[in-house]
Amino acid sequence: MSIPESIPNIITLCRILLVPIIIWAIASSQMEIAFVVFVIAGISDAVDGFLAKRFNMTSELGALLDPLADKALLVSIYMALGIWGAIPRWIVILVVSRDFMIVAAVIVSWLFDKPVAMKPSMVSKLNTVAQVAYAALALGSLGFAFSASPYDLILMGLVAVLTLSSVFLYLVEWIRHMGTIEAR
Repeated sequence: MSIPESIPNIITLCRILLVPIIIWAIASSQMEIAFVVFVIAGISDAVDGFLAKRFNMTSELGALLDPLADKALLVSIYMALGIWGAIPRWIVILVVSRDFMIVAAVIVSWLFDKPVAMKPSMVSKLNTVAQVAYAALALGSLGFAFSASPYDLILMGLVAVLTLSSVFLYLVEWIRHMGTIEAR
């Protein structure tokens, strides 16, 4: 892989490196910093995806790193905001549990030597957008002292519905995929 082809992967790695900065900022009550760095991380996600698709800079490494970066960012943000008390713990549990279930399903499929292709569905993509928007709204309202109501409730409901729909669709597809394993 040449340097230009690895640019999206470098951007993705930088996004992963932003996660501890955001968590530090939240833990230190520096919500303005957390918000700005979170927005930068979100923009970097769009940029690396655009570059990879538009200029054919996709790679196997990128296909693994990008969802890993998304999960690291969102799980960390949701957990930190839940601990902070900025978002309800039940939504944190829902978001984090979904990601753990997906990762567990992938690991089990590897253990059975039946790797499952990870192609995000439209529901999953919309779920990620809703999760990012809800986290950004929570961080922004904390950092810049504005009331997020009623948009926070609308986004929280959207995150809940899309997260449940997404995990349901992933599990149905995974069960279908794993159902082709022959008994020994």
